Amino acid sequence: MTDAKTLEQQFHSCMPLFIALGDEVRLGIIETLSRAAQAGCKEGLNVNEITCQTSLSRPAISHHLKILKESGLVEVRQSGTANYYRLTLLHGTRELMKLGHLVQEMFCKE
Repeated sequence: MTDAKTLEQQFHSCMPLFIALGDEVRLGIIETLSRAAQAGCKEGLNVNEITCQTSLSRPAISHHLKILKESGLVEVRQSGTANYYRLTLLHGTRELMKLGHLVQEMFCKE
């Protein structure tokens, strides 16, 4: 049985995901990284490559990538002087699913 405190804790653990996903620009970056992964680009994209596929400046892209990284939706790997970003959705998906299950358990008692 889910209690209010457990639900509140899970909601708070998901807040960085909600913040990261609540911005149209960051969703666009996620789409760009997703397309790159689907095209077989396993190492990810660097800021310049992402910038070329959007209408934003490099500093703006870097700012949004920092938020995505802090939320756990993106990971970064350094290669030489460049940082390559790729999606890491598994943990975030699990956390959101856990929240959904807790909400369902608490409010949808049948």
